[in-house]
Amino acid sequence: MRLKSEIWVKAYLRRCLYNGANGVIARHGDDDAGAIFIKIVRADRMAAVFSPAPAGLEEVDIDRRWVPRFKSEFVPEAEADSMLSREASFDSDIWVVEIEDREGRHFLGDELMK
Repeated sequence: MRLKSEIWVKAYLRRCLYNGANGVIARHGDDDAGAIFIKIVRADRMAAVFSPAPAGLEEVDIDRRWVPRFKSEFVPEAEADSMLSREASFDSDIWVVEIEDREGRHFLGDELMK
C-alpha cells in the first residue's frame, strides 16, 4: 500500500532539508492520490523535473518511483515551468514540489528509475 501523497511530500521535504536543500510545495494537489512532480533547481537556474514512473510496473504499485522528464535532465528553468504548467492543465490534482539545491541533488535515491 502506498503512502498518501501529502504524507510522502512532507517526508520528502524533511529529507531535503536534512541534507541542506530548501524545498517548497509550489502546487498542492490531491492529499490522497495526487501525482507528484519534483522540480530541482540548481544555482545556475537550470532545472530538472522528475515525474511518476509509468503505471503497470510491479514496483510502482507499491512504492513511488520516478523518471527524469527531460532527456538532458537539466534544462532552462522556464522550459521546466512550461512543462509543469501543461501537466497541471491536464490534471488539476498534481503536486509540484520545488527543491533548490546548489548542486542539483534530487534526494530520490533508489526511487529513481533510469
